[in-house]
Amino acid sequence: MVDDFKGRGGSPWGSPPGGGGGNGSGRGPTPPDIEEIIKNIQNTINRFLPGRGAKGGKPIILILTILAIVWAASGLYRVLPDEQGVVLRFGKFVNTTQPGLNYHIPYPIETVLTPKVTKVNRMDVGFRSGAETGFSSGGVADVPEESLMLTGDENIVNIDFSVFWVIKDAGNFLFKIQDPQGTVKAAAETAMREVIARSDIQPILTEGRSRIEIETQEIIQNILDEYNSGIQVTQVQTQKADPPDQVIDAFRDVQAARADMERSKNEAQAYANDVIPRARGEAAKILQAAEAYKKEVVARAEGEASRFLAIYTEYAKAKQVTQERMYLETMEKVLADIDKVIIDKNAGSGVVPYLPLPELKKRASN
Repeated sequence: MVDDFKGRGGSPWGSPPGGGGGNGSGRGPTPPDIEEIIKNIQNTINRFLPGRGAKGGKPIILILTILAIVWAASGLYRVLPDEQGVVLRFGKFVNTTQPGLNYHIPYPIETVLTPKVTKVNRMDVGFRSGAETGFSSGGVADVPEESLMLTGDENIVNIDFSVFWVIKDAGNFLFKIQDPQGTVKAAAETAMREVIARSDIQPILTEGRSRIEIETQEIIQNILDEYNSGIQVTQVQTQKADPPDQVIDAFRDVQAARADMERSKNEAQAYANDVIPRARGEAAKILQAAEAYKKEVVARAEGEASRFLAIYTEYAKAKQVTQERMYLETMEKVLADIDKVIIDKNAGSGVVPYLPLPELKKRASN
């Protein structure tokens, strides 16, 4: 283009009529020819348009091809392990993509949002920490309008709890609900009031907290699923469950009395557990001894009866002999432990009719 201008007399506006560099009078250049300028510009542009020559068409096609490739490659995007990809087509939610390398139609047709879905969020109900209230001391401020609830036995309990949640479906989370924090808070407060309204105050203050947390979590999740919120509740944690401040001293006295009652019941139960088994053992021992005595008496009686029948059978066969044998056996038992002296009344003169059996037994033993 510069050479072309030089060929026209060294001026981009062309040479004046007559071929000179001036007007021939020395008074300066003549005004440029507008038509000539426009014609030169058009010729220059036509040289770079496709189809206007082999040398002018190839560079522009190459540049357009490179731009098309770069534009198509800009649709590649990466979703990190703790994220979900949310694809928007002309600003409208289309679908979600999982972690990894993905592709979408390049801008301005489609765009992608990648919110964090593994971050655990916390919502406090019934109280606010120092960071939320602006206290530099880091204290906790109670919120009675959220924490005071009516129980099933018509008492009032002051309960503070926290809800922990994560994003389950990023698309629903971003476009189905307008205020995620407010939605979780409203659902949590509704669910807790429902569970407390079905429970008595005593389990709420003592051993029933775990059951309340589980039931509340289930109700919150059902509410959020009905809203298609894309939120997953991971835990409901009770921070405090006390009577109202105005009556807390009276409740503590009641709790102390109930604790004393439980302790007395436990001591009585322990005493019963000690005495009753021993009494049952003694009773079992007596029953076993009575059963043994019963069997002994019955066996002895049966033995005596068998012996009597045997003797009676022999007596029936030989009465005289049996009588003498029975007499001798009876006398043997009666005289067994008695000192005995035998005197023979038929002894002759000069012989002492005396046999000292005890003296003889003593001498034999010595």
